[in-house]
Amino acid sequence: MHLNLVTLFDYFILFVIIIKIIFILASIGHLILSNNGKNPDLDGKLYKIKKQTEFIFVACMAVLLIYYFKPGNNKPINKEISILFFLFGWILLFTSEWSTFMKDSPLFKKITNKYL
Repeated sequence: MHLNLVTLFDYFILFVIIIKIIFILASIGHLILSNNGKNPDLDGKLYKIKKQTEFIFVACMAVLLIYYFKPGNNKPINKEISILFFLFGWILLFTSEWSTFMKDSPLFKKITNKYL
């Protein structure tokens, strides 16, 4: 696999891949720690990281669907399926668990504490 990091879209794809790797590592760590009962604090942190990266991944995939299948783009599928994927991207964004992300995200807490 070779990524040409030329455009902003390329960096976005790299970001999605990194988020997915973090999600996988946090999921495996949470699975191991939750089954052996050792170090519940680390298990809780890994669970939070898992939930946050899951949300970020779903939101990023929704943005990719919206970007790639927006009306007017040439795609290798027919117009109706393209519109369905475009709408599915918006539905994913609107139905995501924004409250979980905003409640637990340290970055969001820093931004809100600074400006509110």
